[in-house]
Amino acid sequence: MTKESNLTKAILVLAGLCILSAVFLPIWRIELDAPQYPEGLGLLIYANRLAGDVDIINGLNHYIGMKTLHAEEFIEFTVLPYIIGFFGLWTILTAFLKSNRGVIILLVCFGLFGALAMYDFWRWEYEYGHNLDPTAAIIVPGMAYQPPLIGFKQLLNFGAYSIPDIGGWLMLLGGILIFFVFILQKGWLNRFFKNKTAIYFSLPFFIFSTSCTPDGPQAINIHKDNCAHCKMTVAEEHFAAELITQKGRVYKFDDISCLIAFRKDNMDKTVKHAYVHYFPGENELIPAESAFYLKSAELRSPMAGNIAAFKTEAEAQEYNSQLKGEITDWNKINQ
Repeated sequence: MTKESNLTKAILVLAGLCILSAVFLPIWRIELDAPQYPEGLGLLIYANRLAGDVDIINGLNHYIGMKTLHAEEFIEFTVLPYIIGFFGLWTILTAFLKSNRGVIILLVCFGLFGALAMYDFWRWEYEYGHNLDPTAAIIVPGMAYQPPLIGFKQLLNFGAYSIPDIGGWLMLLGGILIFFVFILQKGWLNRFFKNKTAIYFSLPFFIFSTSCTPDGPQAINIHKDNCAHCKMTVAEEHFAAELITQKGRVYKFDDISCLIAFRKDNMDKTVKHAYVHYFPGENELIPAESAFYLKSAELRSPMAGNIAAFKTEAEAQEYNSQLKGEITDWNKINQ
């Protein structure tokens, strides 16, 4: 038995175990943030049940006319554990069948299942967000409450954030591993790696590069995005800022002072990246930690933080020659 066949067998077994884990672990989560719930609310979606703050969310849904959530009303919670279990066992079985065709069939079927599952999830969100009770206590004409399929969306005073949970990420990893076996069997990697050992070492890089979310800043949409702290619409890009948490959630701000205040009010949120707008640039965000700052009342920023960010100290000094303010750094403005 060759090293390559041993590798593909091990990868497929690992992929099957990753998929099977989704039977027991939460697959998806929807988080809700609002001023009246400073710690936030969370809805966890398992293969066979709902968990988290279901009762509180149902109470809120009732007031705005949305249907309440009950697992027994969803056929998906009955069949999904069996479907996931089937794909997990099929993947492990494929590892021992030594059939290239079997890997292709598995990959196509698993991909179709993933696409169908996401469509079904979107359809469920659409129906719950649009089919509202006309006799509800709170009615906003023309307003729908469909949560985002993935990412962030503002719903009245609630910020809704929808992302895969650990079970969902492991299922995705399982699919990526199956795809890696497919390209390994096709010999496509041999075009880039003449040494077989290099192919084996490429696996961790392949997984990392295909499963990680974008690590850089997200563009701030002027006159569309709202500040996560003061709730005002971002109207002036040159003072804007952005914060990304370890979970990948993005918060946008219309003033650097709003970002600083938000961090102090939300110490429980683990920050992965913080960005500030490069003052002379056009919609250009730079890392907050390495930026140089000019603080001057003459800047007149939206929320009176009056702080501008620059890439170099020389740039800040050049602007300060006219504004007569104070040059500072990230650590000092956070005190």
